[in-house]
Amino acid sequence: MKFFTAASILLVGAFFMVPVHAVALEVTFVEAWHMLLQNNEGLAAQRAGLERAGLLVDANKGRRLPTVDLTGSYTRLNDPVTLAPSDLLASMPGGSELDGVFNELGNLMGIPAGAVDHALTSTLMEDDVWNASLRALWPLFTGGRISAAVNIAEAQQQEAEFRLRMQEQVKFEELAKYYFGVVLAGRVLETRIEVQDGLAEHLDHAVKLEEQGQVARVERLQAAASYDRAQVERRKAERDLEIATLALTRIVRADSQVSPISGLFTNSQLPAEESFVDSTLSQYPGLGVLDAKRRQADGLIKVNQGDYYPGVFVFGNFTLYKGDDLVDLMAPDWLVGVGVNVPLVSPTGRRNRVGAARSAVVQVDHLRSQAEHDLQLLVEKTYREALQSLEEFEGLATSLELAQENVRLREIAFSQGLSTSLDVIDGQLFLAGVKTQRWVASYRYVLSLARLLAISGGKNDFATFQNSNSIGME
Repeated sequence: MKFFTAASILLVGAFFMVPVHAVALEVTFVEAWHMLLQNNEGLAAQRAGLERAGLLVDANKGRRLPTVDLTGSYTRLNDPVTLAPSDLLASMPGGSELDGVFNELGNLMGIPAGAVDHALTSTLMEDDVWNASLRALWPLFTGGRISAAVNIAEAQQQEAEFRLRMQEQVKFEELAKYYFGVVLAGRVLETRIEVQDGLAEHLDHAVKLEEQGQVARVERLQAAASYDRAQVERRKAERDLEIATLALTRIVRADSQVSPISGLFTNSQLPAEESFVDSTLSQYPGLGVLDAKRRQADGLIKVNQGDYYPGVFVFGNFTLYKGDDLVDLMAPDWLVGVGVNVPLVSPTGRRNRVGAARSAVVQVDHLRSQAEHDLQLLVEKTYREALQSLEEFEGLATSLELAQENVRLREIAFSQGLSTSLDVIDGQLFLAGVKTQRWVASYRYVLSLARLLAISGGKNDFATFQNSNSIGME
């Protein structure tokens, strides 16, 4: 019954594992990079920010165009606005004398004074007032503030573009870490399987030699214990590979498990260190961000200085609808003019804002100088780490050859009773350690190379280093 249960579990496990392997997506590093560029949400957010910055540039350029408004209104007055002769005469210096003359004339004609005043009263505006018009305002000169605002918006667009490139650089290094981490985990697993197979063969020899009385029981037990530990290490390597594969699949947002087909590699030599330094100082997007920040600070200086200059503008109005009142009839159908606005006293702290903008320029200059120093140090450090990994990889070549020969000789010696099981096990483990150390050295080299190419703007050259002048890793 126990056998049936175990067999059922194995069959069910195999049933669910086969489809996973069947749909595994084999991709090269370049293909994985294109997948990340297409699917990463962080990069998509940066692209949206870049698009937003471009639209803001167009919006600021539109401030140079005239403003045209269609306006309409309805107003309700408590009473119509009227003008009687008595009101008009009362506003004149000699109005009282003229009022007396009108009254005498009315008396001579037999007309009461109030009737004359009422008959000559005019309605200037009814109590219901309707009007509609087109109004235009066109700034001709604003002290350079509009041009400065456009320059600031364009600098912000450049900053967004450089930040997108910085994010791509980070993701490129991250992908190299995860992608080749899977490759390294696979190589380590292969090494652990080789150790397990070698120790299994050694255990089989130990069992036979014990049965023949050529080795002591402790030698067979030592071989069995080492084989069991090798199985544990192999299973651990399998889990490490599963975890690394899962992380790679998630970072590229693939629908199925991703299986790398690009292997670890090393190169016989690297380009000169100065070429990486020069490329980094000329192309690193972080420096572009600081340059864009400086342009924005320069623009802020001009914006705030513009508050000292007069503004010149053209304005116009065209009446689309007006009433039949006397005031409406007297009003012109259209008008145009030129206006000037001269700022004399401002409570907005123009002087301090100009000084603050100039301080921002100085701050950005210092930050850029420090960034150049830090970048040069980073390139030099990463370059030397890459060389160190190359030296370690190449230096272990003879150790690998020695370890392989050592295992062969110890196996022969054990079969002849000239060495112990522990000697054979030590040889197997030493061989596995040398192989793993070489894989790790190659992995560190690839990561250092990926960082060098990323910060120097040479991500597209990574495939060239993979395919040309590379040392085989099989």
